[in-house]
Amino acid sequence: MKRRSIVKYAAVAAALSLGLTACSGSGSEDAKESGTVRVTLANHVWTEGIKAAIPEFEQSSGLKVELTQLGEDQLSDQYNVKLNAGSDEIDVMMYRPLQEGKAFAKNGYLADLTGKVSSDAAWDWKDYQEGPVKATTVDGKVVGVPIITEREVLYYRKDLLQAAGLQVPKTMEELEAAAKAIKASSPDTAGFVARTGKSAAVTQFSSFLYSFGGDFTDASGKSTVNSAAAKEAYAFYGGLIRNYGPANVSTDMSWPEAMAIFTQGKAAFYTEADSLYKNATDPAKSKVADTVGFAALPAGPAGSKPYNIPSWGLAVNEASGNQDNAWKFIQWATSKDRTLAAQKAGVPGPRASVWANSEGTSTYPKDLAEAIAVSAKNGVGHDRPEVVTVGKAREIVGEPIVASITGGDASAAADSAHQAFQQFLDNEKK
Repeated sequence: MKRRSIVKYAAVAAALSLGLTACSGSGSEDAKESGTVRVTLANHVWTEGIKAAIPEFEQSSGLKVELTQLGEDQLSDQYNVKLNAGSDEIDVMMYRPLQEGKAFAKNGYLADLTGKVSSDAAWDWKDYQEGPVKATTVDGKVVGVPIITEREVLYYRKDLLQAAGLQVPKTMEELEAAAKAIKASSPDTAGFVARTGKSAAVTQFSSFLYSFGGDFTDASGKSTVNSAAAKEAYAFYGGLIRNYGPANVSTDMSWPEAMAIFTQGKAAFYTEADSLYKNATDPAKSKVADTVGFAALPAGPAGSKPYNIPSWGLAVNEASGNQDNAWKFIQWATSKDRTLAAQKAGVPGPRASVWANSEGTSTYPKDLAEAIAVSAKNGVGHDRPEVVTVGKAREIVGEPIVASITGGDASAAADSAHQAFQQFLDNEKK
């Protein structure tokens, strides 16, 4: 008999058993409690570390873990099927707070963890950085615990700056001036490179938007992508790439393409997620590994305000009948000790304590750790519009980025994007 059939048969048998127990006068809620915690995780380096440590959890808790590990597309497919059907076959779920968190919460898929995170002083919810906490909180309720964070930082070539007599840029004006100088002195080397794809660039553009004093929406949820600050940010980001970027730059680059240009020695500056740094410092992947430096995002008119977000978190399935044990697993997997172990293995953590601990930064380049510390303190808790249908929103607000890169009218494109985005926001509320 195939495993799926066995599971289905077992579920039916369990349901019949619950019915008999209820008839005999025992509480069905007690019957639902299970000594096995069913955990669904994405393929990720964080998952590999947790998977290796699960025997430790099982021994200390007396619980058994049934682990399902899937690629991102498979994970999304499974959630779409099982969560939509109200299945209780998942207890703990690894999810992307900024990509699907709002939709999952709106649909009632995520259990309210507010009471649980605030009841354990030793576990210490207050140790979590503000940005990641905001991203895993929906309508005032904590629905997830961050496990992996990232921020946007400046990657740069130490050798090129030294040869040109330039200092590491601390402001957007200095970044533009340095990119211009590099491009002028060496036409074959781009002064600046970054993501250019309409949707892919939104996350990295967001830090520029915040640093210029803008955002995608205001406090009331209205579109602000055509504000003066937003228009200035669109023009600046696109102008850097158009004027000082690679020759004949395409407008469909995500991070692999932009990173390749930088690691092949074809650009002086590159803004990207800090979590991808090993692609630039690994000699097997980068021709410039020995000359890469890192710095905090240069400050705009509103200061240096990069995103500081959790790319993944853990949540409890609202339909699970095993929520207390599910929380025990999350509590263990996100403890200070486990977070420190994950960070030392290259997974940036959301706890302030791991960044204050010398062990937590021992495996990171010193200048990157310093840049992350600044970014974590000043960071904004989202890197895309905070909506239910994130993909569509990114397509809309990304249009002015492409217009600016290609030399179009970025201001007019922002006005058009504002109208389309506001209509989108209005439709989501219906």
